[in-house]
Amino acid sequence: MPPLMGIEFLCRVSDVLSDYLGGLNEDVIKDNFVIVYELLDEMIDNGFPLTTEPNILREMIAPPNIVSKVLSVVTGNSSNVSDTLPGATGSCIPWRAADPKYANNEVYVDLVEEMDTVINRDGVLVKCEIYGEVRVNSHLSGLPDLTLSFANPSILDDVRFHPCVRFRPWESHQILSFVPPDGEFKLMSYRVKKLKSTPIYVKPQLSSDAGKWCVNVLVGLRNDHGKTIDSITLQFQLPPCVLSADLTSNTGTVNVLGNKTCSWSIGRIPKDKTPSLSGTLEFESELERLNVFPTFRVGFKIMGVALSGVQIDKLDLKSTPSRLYKGFRALTQAGEFEVRS
Repeated sequence: MPPLMGIEFLCRVSDVLSDYLGGLNEDVIKDNFVIVYELLDEMIDNGFPLTTEPNILREMIAPPNIVSKVLSVVTGNSSNVSDTLPGATGSCIPWRAADPKYANNEVYVDLVEEMDTVINRDGVLVKCEIYGEVRVNSHLSGLPDLTLSFANPSILDDVRFHPCVRFRPWESHQILSFVPPDGEFKLMSYRVKKLKSTPIYVKPQLSSDAGKWCVNVLVGLRNDHGKTIDSITLQFQLPPCVLSADLTSNTGTVNVLGNKTCSWSIGRIPKDKTPSLSGTLEFESELERLNVFPTFRVGFKIMGVALSGVQIDKLDLKSTPSRLYKGFRALTQAGEFEVRS
C-alpha cells in the first residue's frame, strides 16, 4: 500500500468515527467499542480500504442511539449490521445511494474557513493563512451531475477532494465536476496563504509597578468587512509563578479558572467603546521579573463572508430537475489565532 493511501485511510477513519459518534476520544471509543469494531471491519478488507463512504456505511451499520442501546441490553444482540447489502456497494458510484427520490430537489453549498494567525510581541504579522472547506448538502433525485466553479481559483493551495470529484476538469479548467453523495459531505478542502491582515487586533501590555505586574489588553476591529463579528473570546494561561490575579473588563465577562486560565468573553464589539481588560498580577515574593510571557488565543465568528477572498461563481446541474432550489453561505472563524506578548 502506498504511504499516502495509508494516511488518507486513517483520516477517513477519523472522519467516519467522528460523524458516527459525535466526537472522537478514548472514552467515546470505549463506550461504543462494538460499533467501532463493526465499522473497521467494513472499511478495510484483507489490509486494503474497502467501504469508506459515510452514507453507504450508515445503510450497512446503524448509528448508535438510545433505542438501539436499550434493545441490545434487552435482547442481548449488540450487532448493528444490516442483513442486506446496500445497492450502491456494487455500483460504479459507491458514494451515492441507489436512485433516491425527493419531492423538493435542493443543493446548498457552504464555505467554512478558519484563520490561523501568529502575531509576535512587536505586533508584526508572522503568519496568516486560511484553511477552508467546501461543504455540500445535496438532496437531489436520480443521478445528478454537477459542476461548481470559482471566480478566483488561482488563490487556492493544497486542495484535497472528495472521491466523487473528477480530477481532469479541475486540472485543465479549475472546475469541480462531480456526482454528489446524498446528504451532507465535504466536497473539498483548501488553503489560502500569506494574507496581509486580520479582522481584529489585540494589543497586550505588561508592566511592573511596586512589586506587581499590571496587565492591559485592548481588542478592536481592524477592517470593516460589512459583517458583524460575533463570539469574540480571548484566553491566556497565567504563568505558574502567579499567586493571584485581579482582572476586570469594560465589556463582557472575565473568569479565571482553577488551572490559571483566564477567559475573557466579549461577544460583539460595541460601537461606542473599545473593549479593554486591565488588572494586576501578584507573583511570588522572591520573583523580580517575569520570565514567561503569556500567549493570547483569540476566537471569533463572521457569518456571510469568506476572508480568504474565495468566491463561488456558479453551480450548474446537467439534466436539471424541475423546481430546483440552491443556495450559498459563508462562515469565517478563528482557528489557531495567537498573539504573543
